[in-house]
Amino acid sequence: MAKGRVLIVDDDKEFLEELKETLDLSGYEVICIEDSRKVQDTAGLTSPDVIVLDLKMNDMNGFEVAEELKRFTSTVGIPVIAMTGFFREDEHKPLMNICGIKTCIKKPFNPLDVIAAIEAAIHDF
Repeated sequence: MAKGRVLIVDDDKEFLEELKETLDLSGYEVICIEDSRKVQDTAGLTSPDVIVLDLKMNDMNGFEVAEELKRFTSTVGIPVIAMTGFFREDEHKPLMNICGIKTCIKKPFNPLDVIAAIEAAIHDF
């Protein structure tokens, strides 16, 4: 039995595959998407326990995606963990709070850090 269902959203396919493999090996059921415009539909259909979301993507950035997730009853309660190689959490903490993002992990990160953040998000909710 899986520890939980995780939806990972990142437009970097190589990074997405590496993180998926790490989480698969850690016992999670993992769903991956590269297109930020499909997050709402995918999350609504798959009911993930947590969403790990890149903040800097081509079509919609992670802040916009998180804001959209808050507008629908099927996704409003899903915790969102942001990940980024470009932003510092202290610079964007107010925007993260408005969008409902629980925490932000700086890329590159230790796989154990993302697993700990996922476990905390699942158990805190």
